[in-house]
Amino acid sequence: MAFDNHVRRGHPITFSLIIIFAIIELALSAWLTSRFNDHHNYLSTAVRDRVRFLLFCSVWTLIFTPFFMALFFAAPGSWLASLAAHGIFLFMTWVFWLSGAAAITAAYNGRLDCSQHFVYCGQQNALEAFAWIEWVLLTFVFFIVLFMGVGAVRRGDGYRGPLIAA
Repeated sequence: MAFDNHVRRGHPITFSLIIIFAIIELALSAWLTSRFNDHHNYLSTAVRDRVRFLLFCSVWTLIFTPFFMALFFAAPGSWLASLAAHGIFLFMTWVFWLSGAAAITAAYNGRLDCSQHFVYCGQQNALEAFAWIEWVLLTFVFFIVLFMGVGAVRRGDGYRGPLIAA
């Protein structure tokens, strides 16, 4: 199918973008967590805890996204690389990032105003921004997989079918 060629090209590109932004988010959240642990100068315990949750989201993403990317290349026909497995992983990751991005946004009341001289203001604003960027990327990929799943069910392959025709 012609759509398979797009998936073969698009899967590594989008998953690589997810990995790159997760690395950026990991660096920001780990650095902020370290600073907060050392100096106890967080805005509130809510901010401290939500930065830690974003650290978890980053680690989760960096563990499982390369795993699914490798499976896509190594065993595209296996059940681990199926539409259902991708869908479950992407949905869980999407919920984590939505929760983390919304929680940190709520803790900052929308955004931090750096003119009020908050500590690490630029890094905290970047943390919030990259969390939303990660969520947008995952939303895009999740809907593509959902769209492909509907097509697979209509074809009769089911959700356990591969992302591409092997």
